[in-house]
Amino acid sequence: MTHHYDAQWNAILSIIEPETSSVSFNTWFKETKLIDIFDNTMVIGVKNDFNKEILSTRYLELIKNSVLQVLNKEYILDFVVVSEDGKYAPKQPSAKKEAAIEDPLNIRSNLNPRYVFNSFVVGNSNRMAHAAALAVAEAPARAYNPLFLYGGVGLGKTHLMHSIAHYILEQNPSAKVLYASSEKFTNELINSIRDDKNEAFRNKYRNIDVLLIDDIQFIAGKERTQEEFFHTFNTLHEANKQIIISSDRPPKEIETLEDRLRSRFEWGLIADIQSPDLETRIAILRKKAELESLSVPEDVLLFIAKTVVSNIRELEGALNRILAFSSLANRPITVELANEALKDLISKDKPKIITADYIQEIVADYFHLKVDELKSAKRTRNIAYPRQIAMYLCRKLTDLSLPKIGEKFGGRDHTTIIHGFEKISKDLTKDMELSQIITELENKITGK
Repeated sequence: MTHHYDAQWNAILSIIEPETSSVSFNTWFKETKLIDIFDNTMVIGVKNDFNKEILSTRYLELIKNSVLQVLNKEYILDFVVVSEDGKYAPKQPSAKKEAAIEDPLNIRSNLNPRYVFNSFVVGNSNRMAHAAALAVAEAPARAYNPLFLYGGVGLGKTHLMHSIAHYILEQNPSAKVLYASSEKFTNELINSIRDDKNEAFRNKYRNIDVLLIDDIQFIAGKERTQEEFFHTFNTLHEANKQIIISSDRPPKEIETLEDRLRSRFEWGLIADIQSPDLETRIAILRKKAELESLSVPEDVLLFIAKTVVSNIRELEGALNRILAFSSLANRPITVELANEALKDLISKDKPKIITADYIQEIVADYFHLKVDELKSAKRTRNIAYPRQIAMYLCRKLTDLSLPKIGEKFGGRDHTTIIHGFEKISKDLTKDMELSQIITELENKITGK
């Protein structure tokens, strides 16, 4: 194997090193090498599958940005495991071109085997989306068509999409099911136009039983892609074929999306997935540990769940980091070790995403209540006053509208939220003890 790229890779590593801890750099980057560059692909050699997983997920953006700084060009990164004798199996670019229009029946190779309904943890934040996905899987084109799932990054949209595909194929192995990202749809469309294979492209996407398109928001503003997807959607829907779409936002909020597509996306059911609450986060971590046959103490699971509140991907990433830290340091998994492993996540300088659910958890814990009590109709002072404090903090620390805050508190009217906010605001002017409580709660919520 030649090493013509050592200088470039060392320059890239020199940018990466200051952005990581010495332990992380030595663990994940020290034994990597730049093996090859062809077309828009950069082949990076790693020592094992675990390194490959960590680098291709947790550090992917850092590596991409560092490559861009050194080579002034964006590359697709291909991580390959290099054996001790220096051999590896590179991807052949010519094979990619030949497989540009692949058979939809090869979908199983595109699906994550772990993304099935049995491994999906259901909670208040995703119950409706899960129920809708299961209904569609059990009765394609008879339940909701299209099914439009939306939510932030790492909340489980792709997991549900893959689960639907797995379920349908298990029930009917001969079903023609096609899962693709909107980016793949666009790239294949471009290639089909370039190679004069329009008919093959259309046959692939239109002669199927179920179409699942992930991250549809990326076709917005792409006139030719939207035109093609519009006709693909119509062909499938008119033939009573199931369509499932995911996005990071609802159709009405996707700017530069054509109105004719927006209206069609709203024909069926739109279901959102929100950030998981504390109980669901703990359940997700417990399920992850169970699937990996790992024993993780409950107090450690609780610590992780309270530290990482944004999304499932970061939650599982935090658990993986703790497991790696424990293995490398040859130490038992404890809260103390977890605190060390996640120190950059709980840094005071790290901005925290503040949600109404998180505020409710902090307030409920502070007053020794359950979150459900804050959402309940109970009006005793020991519950009503903490509820008003939580409403006040939601109004002050989040961008949620009054009706949205009302929904978070058991469907209360927005006037109730206004009353609670004004009540606490007025009391703050004359009650020093309340002022101290609010300050303490704000510090807990914002991590100060």
